[in-house]
Amino acid sequence: MHGNLSSPTRQFVDTASGRIAYAEQGAGPVALFVHGVLLNSHLWRHQLAHLSDMRRCIALDILAHGDTEIDAAQDVSVTANAHMLAQFLDALDIDRVDLVGNDSGGGIAQIFAALYPQRVRSLTLTDCDTHDNWPPEAFKPFLATAAAGGLRDLLDAMLADKAIYRSTQALGPAYQQPENLSDASIETYLRPLVRSEQRTRDFQRFLGQFDNSHTLAIESRLKTLQAPTLIAWGTDDIYFDLRWSHWLAATIPGTRKRVEFEAARIFFPEERWAEFNSELRAHWQASA
Repeated sequence: MHGNLSSPTRQFVDTASGRIAYAEQGAGPVALFVHGVLLNSHLWRHQLAHLSDMRRCIALDILAHGDTEIDAAQDVSVTANAHMLAQFLDALDIDRVDLVGNDSGGGIAQIFAALYPQRVRSLTLTDCDTHDNWPPEAFKPFLATAAAGGLRDLLDAMLADKAIYRSTQALGPAYQQPENLSDASIETYLRPLVRSEQRTRDFQRFLGQFDNSHTLAIESRLKTLQAPTLIAWGTDDIYFDLRWSHWLAATIPGTRKRVEFEAARIFFPEERWAEFNSELRAHWQASA
């Protein structure tokens, strides 16, 4: 098994969009990992641990998530998050990255790659919001609960009883084996969202800005994206059908490989990290 003996360090950097929290491990060319809704940099812990022998792996907390701190008036849309990535890299004096995105973080990664193509050494997209599939149909009940004012109660319920998080009514369908997700991981993901009333409001604003206009706006730029691209997709995802992996592969001219993970669901970078890391390692080596 690859990896090194160092541990990830938790750090913060100030940008025009806020004080961005991130975890970092390893040395070498930078790989930047972007998580999606309800999660944070913890999603990528297995990538940081096991790919840090060949990359300086950085996983940040996007706006309105994790330990990232923002102003109450800060734009938290996915396009604002894409611009935040550029500010984040500027603040750390990083020129180009191997960019990896999942879920709404994959949507953010697409927007960043479209707007800042010169900063993308390679791109990897896993099950994610694509084109006009945003928000996906299966996530709309959660958004409706939030819009009706029930977000804080739902978050509190999932924290009080972790079985709710793992249930089919909540995040269970995002995992191939939700029973294997630890209580500690659920705490790590959700607790920051209720740390203060403003954090919950910021997250509510993030949910309220789910709109496919952001991804539709970059379609023409995706069609010119030459960065070597890996499309990795779970075949059993209720949010992001396999056909979106074909759409991305056909749309992005830099696509080198499209791979399917049989029976996997959206959060396979966490559940099936060894297989995914093997694909990432090969992709980065081929793109070098």
